[in-house]
Amino acid sequence: MTCWYEGPLAAFDTETTGVDVEADRIVSAAVVVQDAPGGRPRVSRWLVNPGVPVPAGATEVHGLTEDHLQRNGRWPAPVMYEIASQLAEHAAAGRPLVVMNAPFDLTLLDRELRRHRASSLGRWFESTPLLVLDPRVLDKHLDRYRKGRRTLTDLCAHYGVGLDEAHDAAADALAALEVVRALGQRYAARLERLSPGELHTLQAVWHAAQARGLQAWFARSGTEEAVDPAWPLRPDLPAAAA
Repeated sequence: MTCWYEGPLAAFDTETTGVDVEADRIVSAAVVVQDAPGGRPRVSRWLVNPGVPVPAGATEVHGLTEDHLQRNGRWPAPVMYEIASQLAEHAAAGRPLVVMNAPFDLTLLDRELRRHRASSLGRWFESTPLLVLDPRVLDKHLDRYRKGRRTLTDLCAHYGVGLDEAHDAAADALAALEVVRALGQRYAARLERLSPGELHTLQAVWHAAQARGLQAWFARSGTEEAVDPAWPLRPDLPAAAA
């Protein structure tokens, strides 16, 4: 019997105008599907004109300028519909969705759907739930005492996954997918008996515990930053996506 990490997986990633999920916008996105380890990935890409200024700092990260997006990007409303529709198709087909730091990308998508479609991400998964695999949460749980950062670049280096075009949505999505496969193989004894649905539920618990630990560390170091324990989607706020 094929284990989930050896079977079909999809992955989702975005590039954005910044790191505030309530105010920033998606400028590019990608969904990557791979049927088996080493298989040829199928890639869907979107380039978005966000309709707001693109800070120079964001352009330095992903290379997408405001002028380029205005000239070549599509209006957000149809793009957000297409992305949500495709994610729902993968959920209906039983493909787990790999999302690195899921609360960031999925919450951004939810807020964009609310902003441009008067909808929400949850509405797309009322009949078939979204099953998320987050390499950041999995790695922090399975190897919790390893020191060092755990960005996608760090995880790729640790698990021997290539990442030649960091901060390109498609490249990042594929790399995250391959990190999850590598995690599954390395920790097969702990993961192979768990279904993606069981792992989805467990990751919500693991992330909450990780958030509490980080919050306690911030408190000890005098940092006032708040850590949201919600996973894989942050809850609605009264002024969300205004």
